[in-house]
Amino acid sequence: MGLLTSLLIAAICIQHLFFLLLESFFWDKPLGCKIFGHAHEQAQHTKVLALNQGVYNGFLAAGLLWGLLLGAEGEPQKIFFVSCVALAGIVGGITASRTIFFVQAVPAIITLALLSI
Repeated sequence: MGLLTSLLIAAICIQHLFFLLLESFFWDKPLGCKIFGHAHEQAQHTKVLALNQGVYNGFLAAGLLWGLLLGAEGEPQKIFFVSCVALAGIVGGITASRTIFFVQAVPAIITLALLSI
């Protein structure tokens, strides 16, 4: 399960780097508006909030990468940051969009289950 778990963590890390880019740099661009389903005017008003949200996703990605780079000694970091991703996905699924739960929380929950084996 070690390789599979590491691959899932790497995928979650890449996903959150993608979120960082989308929210911090492309929020009010056509790509960001299309992906998030908002109008350019709305994006202009929420750009600063999205930047902040993107930075948080960057921290999650950095923590996941840190855990991966530590190898077996990074299990506590992996568990902590994957748990943060799962909780953020659950909250996002409840408060913003059900899609967030499936895109963010479900992969993290599966990964946490594999980490506990």
